[in-house]
Order: sequence, then structure tokens, then C-alpha cells
Amino acid sequence: MTITVFLLGMAQDGGLPQPGCQCSNCLAARANPAQRQMVVSLGVVDEAAGKSWLIDATPDFPAQYDFLAARAPVAGIMLTHAHMGHYPGLLYLGPEAMNARAMPVHATERMLAFLRAHEPWSSLFDAGHLVARASPPGQVHALTPELRVTPIPVPHRDEQSDTVAWLVQGPQRSLFFCPDIDHWRAFDPDLRTWLQRVDIALLDGTFFSREELPTRNITLIPHPLVSHTAGQLAGTPTDVLFIHLNHTNPLWQAGPEQQWLRARGFSIGTFGQSWCLGK
Repeated sequence: MTITVFLLGMAQDGGLPQPGCQCSNCLAARANPAQRQMVVSLGVVDEAAGKSWLIDATPDFPAQYDFLAARAPVAGIMLTHAHMGHYPGLLYLGPEAMNARAMPVHATERMLAFLRAHEPWSSLFDAGHLVARASPPGQVHALTPELRVTPIPVPHRDEQSDTVAWLVQGPQRSLFFCPDIDHWRAFDPDLRTWLQRVDIALLDGTFFSREELPTRNITLIPHPLVSHTAGQLAGTPTDVLFIHLNHTNPLWQAGPEQQWLRARGFSIGTFGQSWCLGK
């Protein structure tokens, strides 16, 4: 019996293609359905317990839930923050769709307070479709005897809630899931040293360069550039992959940016990619 983590999406909140966009990546994805990408999410399966958990409820929730439920019944959902790609999928648990009963939602107190204070999310709790499970940042939570998760506080645009990444620990290996962050300076003493405690790191790869959104002020939507993160982590023993790619990111296509990344020992994730955290 194993504990396995599955990558269930790779794209930033708007997906690929993004509605209304005419960039080359979006045009290619509309022309070729094989290039379409779901919004980033993670699935965790404990075979011995016969249970699975979803990290983030994205706009692509139906396909991601079914992928995970085919491996083990979904026993709960963990949330990172209150941006559009990370929690709207909770709506599918309501009476118009799944009519779920008491699905645990693990999130910070501030994230849960946001959901409880606003419709239609509050009705899902009031009617018993969802059950709040407060997960204080930094506190280890044992989902099963062999599976632990810890919300790690990270700096991000916290208009409605705070933001966490999730550390997933099995009996033999661990994985760090960080789809959104403004910068890496919050890690003590630095990201490279901090990552020495984990085996796999799935990191915010929203933008490769600052030139990707010429019509927007990129300082208002801060994310660490892939080029900067890769330079900071060159030679790390941790298996690092980049996720949460914006629809404009050149890493979606084969080319010099992908070659540059591979030459430094890094890659981007793919849907369904999996990692065993122990048997």
C-alpha cells in the first residue's frame, strides 16, 4: 500500500486557453485540444486508508475530483487561498450538483471566515454540504497514521484571505506544493536551504519573464520569475518542478525557454504526474 501524490492541473487560475485571449499559447490550445491545460491542483491518495484528498477546488473541479475518486474516495479538500483558481470548485459540492454531505474543508481560520461570510459559500456550510476544519499555519495535521500535511504561510496578495502552501509528508518522502507566492524572501534562511527538508517541490512558475504581459503592470500581480527561481536553486538535490504557469508563459511550448530550464536540471509538471511518498 502506498501514499501517492498526483498533479491534477498545471495552469494559472484562468486556465489554458484563457477566455478572450489571443496570445499564441491560447490560439494553439484552441486549435489543438491536447494542448488545453486545467488549473493547478493536487491529489493525495493513501491506499492503506482507502482515502484521498484534493488540494484546491479549481474551476476544473469535476474532472479533477473524478480522477482522484477513481483511485480512492475523496475524504476532504485543502485550500491555499481565496483567488479564483483555488476555491470556486466547492460549488459542485452543493445541491445543484453532488449534494455532498459533510465534506471536510481544511483551510486557515481567515480563509474559512471568508467562505462563511459570503454567499453562496456560506449556504454550503449552513446546509451541511461542507464542514470547516481549521488548519492553523505551521501546525501539522495527521490525515492518517502515515500521512501528514502542514499549511505553510506564504506572502501573497491577501485581499480576502491569507495564503498557504502545503507540505505533504509520507512515511518516506515529502512534497512541497506552492502554487502562489509573491517572493521567496519569507523562507528562513533562504528558499534553497529550506527546501533541503523536502524531496519534491512544486513551485510557482507563473511567469518566465516580465515581458509576458505588456498591457498590465506586473508589479501589481507579483510572482517570482521562473528564471530567477531556477537561478537561486541551481544544483539543489530537491526535485523541483514549476507549476501554475500563466497562459502567456513560453514554457508551454517547446523552445529555448524549455531548453534553458532543462539545462539547469528543472522541468514543468504534467497532468497526472505522480510521486510515491512511501509504502
